[in-house]
Amino acid sequence: MNRRIRMGMVGGGPGSFIGPIHRIAAELDREIELVAGAFATDVERSVAGGASYSIPRERSYASLDDMLASEANRADGIEMLAIATPNHNHFASACAALSAGVAVMSDKPLTATLAEARELAELVTQASVPFGVSYTYSGYPLVREAKALIAAGGIGTIRKIVVEYSQGWLAGVAEGKQAEWRGDPSRAGGGGCIADIGVHAFHLAEFVSGLQATHVLADLGTVVPGRLLDDDCALLLRFGQGVRGVLIASQIAIGERNGLRLRVYGDQGGIDWRQEDPNRLWLKLANGRTELIQAGDAALGADAAAASRTPGGHPEGYLEAFANIYRDFARAMRGEPAPLLPGVAAGLRGMMLIDTAVRASRDGSGWVALTL
Repeated sequence: MNRRIRMGMVGGGPGSFIGPIHRIAAELDREIELVAGAFATDVERSVAGGASYSIPRERSYASLDDMLASEANRADGIEMLAIATPNHNHFASACAALSAGVAVMSDKPLTATLAEARELAELVTQASVPFGVSYTYSGYPLVREAKALIAAGGIGTIRKIVVEYSQGWLAGVAEGKQAEWRGDPSRAGGGGCIADIGVHAFHLAEFVSGLQATHVLADLGTVVPGRLLDDDCALLLRFGQGVRGVLIASQIAIGERNGLRLRVYGDQGGIDWRQEDPNRLWLKLANGRTELIQAGDAALGADAAAASRTPGGHPEGYLEAFANIYRDFARAMRGEPAPLLPGVAAGLRGMMLIDTAVRASRDGSGWVALTL
């Protein structure tokens, strides 16, 4: 495929945060082009959303079904769909696209319920097109370097994993479109903070360590009075090979912005990476030496080097990391290997965590097995 892949979008209209991010990331490497969308359920708002992306009126639709039907009759119709809607629309949108033979890049969490996620995973296995989930942070070059370093035995045998994701933007009354739907179970699903940012932390821990969590002890809290979903979470995790872990996710931590941090400790050393300082990875060794690995370093491994666009000292951030996910997706569309692309299996594990943690915390179940 020597031309740009044609992308449609559902959601992402006026007032959306993530829609423009998807567009920028998808188009950064000029392998994908946004050409159509159902940007809102009201046709005029969809047209307004399309205009903000320079999409003509005739390709700004009032519904996904209208878009799929119309685009299927065009020689230049869409080949993939970016899902940039609240969680309750992910399942129906993905199913409709896959049934039409259109590849899917879905926002996380995968769906609103675990039952939907299981059904979608089955559909993906039967589909002949790629499926990706926007676990953006796995696209950072130094996250991929940390993964490769650990896989090569750079910190020895893993002993402990600590991951946290702290924000403060929901510490008070939820105001605005982005806050309101995240606190509404009919649109967000059964999890609040755990579904919005907890799954990012969970995926990062499994992605970098190469291990899967097997059990969880969950304490999910609703701190702000009147809120219907959790806004503060503390989880103890058990991974394979006897590794213990801690996951903290909070959206009521005043003063915190986007505090995603991962630490993995082995018997020979440990790594420390922070999303707010993403171009530095700290490697701490048992002999007392601490090494600073920086983005753009000539010594980076193949995966990190391939995910880097600029020489050292030129910071790369969130948009570039997201673009790496889309670049992996473009490879999959061309039939090339894309082993680092988060797929439906990663999305299904995220939904497993949400469902299990919500139920276990509510029921006071103690340690519970994570099972699909």
